[in-house]
Amino acid sequence: MRRAVIAFTAFLGGLIFLLAVPAHADPADCQGLRGTLKLQGQPVNGAKISVTTEGGQPVEEVTSNAQGTWDVQVDEPGKYKVTLDPSSLPADSEVRGGSNVRTPTVYEGNCSTVLFALQPKAAPGAAPEDTGQSTFWEQAAQLTFEGVNLGLIIALGALGLSLIYGTTGLTNFAHGELITLGAVIAYAFNVGFGLQLIPAAIIAIIVSGALGYGQDRLFWGQLRKRGTGTIAMMIISIGMAILLRNLIQFFFGAQNDSYTDYNTQAGIEIGPISAAPKNLWAIGIELAVLIVVGIALMKTRTGKAARAVADNPALAASSGINVDRIIRIIWASGSAIAALAGIMLGLSQSLKFTMGQDILLLIFAGVTLGGLGTAFGALVGSLVVGIFIQVSTLWVPPELKSVGALAVLIIVLLFRPQGILGRRERIG
Repeated sequence: MRRAVIAFTAFLGGLIFLLAVPAHADPADCQGLRGTLKLQGQPVNGAKISVTTEGGQPVEEVTSNAQGTWDVQVDEPGKYKVTLDPSSLPADSEVRGGSNVRTPTVYEGNCSTVLFALQPKAAPGAAPEDTGQSTFWEQAAQLTFEGVNLGLIIALGALGLSLIYGTTGLTNFAHGELITLGAVIAYAFNVGFGLQLIPAAIIAIIVSGALGYGQDRLFWGQLRKRGTGTIAMMIISIGMAILLRNLIQFFFGAQNDSYTDYNTQAGIEIGPISAAPKNLWAIGIELAVLIVVGIALMKTRTGKAARAVADNPALAASSGINVDRIIRIIWASGSAIAALAGIMLGLSQSLKFTMGQDILLLIFAGVTLGGLGTAFGALVGSLVVGIFIQVSTLWVPPELKSVGALAVLIIVLLFRPQGILGRRERIG
């Protein structure tokens, strides 16, 4: 249908516009170098990093903080040499690939991110002839596990985005901020009020769902009644994203922070995979939520009504379905699921006010790859994106891992424009 072509064109145009606009004014984004050190998802504290000019003149030596982050400001743009001291790392860790030196370039007025991928040390006494092969397959297994975890987090965000798009036709560029909002609300109850993370997360999900319901009732629903087109609403969502992002920055701050619980956990060895218990629980919860939502869409009366609204709102209304009520339920559910995605993302990395924006492009990639408007397509597409991002670091630098996922997206859409599980539609 012509509407589908227009909506998809608007989706791509809005995405380009959102990426082209400076999203925030982070005080840390001045002129220098920074990075975050993590081992199996846990921040590494006390690691020593020294920065020199390309000619070898010392600039500064710093150590990573409790969140694993470090920052060095420089006076002049140019090429610098960053060295990580291996002796300052935990005894059971090492730099992946063996190279502890990076040579990034700092551009005027910008902060360059320097990445050191850390991994557990190989077991002592391994046979030399088997070390290379076993290490490669162990790394591949570990990265696949991490990719599944990342893919499921992306899937939670993509599921809410896909449900809202399917029932309203709105490409919501503020969905990333709904993810951040859920993580920040949980942080407020966890750190500010001293609640344990699990009850804090439950409260955050409920609050986020209520905010999503109210958001549609008081704002998006009113725009629909006025007959506002989907393209105009998409552009409004871009403004909403910028507004929410800056409000979150105002109240939360520009720093990186973490929850008070489950920060340091010993890894559990499962064959070649080493995983913190929180990661295993997170994967179980994410899978359970995705399965429950899928069953609800297929089997419950509300789920069937939501699918009817997605197929044809006018026909659904003539059949006695309260379309506005169904859309508000979808908004509440999508916002609650987005909050859960933000909490899980905050568990696997530090919290910051741009965390939703940073993952939004991957969510769009998962939704588009799986098929616009299809809940199961969002799951499949997100898993493909998450696994490919992590596993690709076996061959490409970690700085370029997202590029490979987007390349896969482009290739798949060239041969299957409707996505993996999307339906082909005739135009005209």
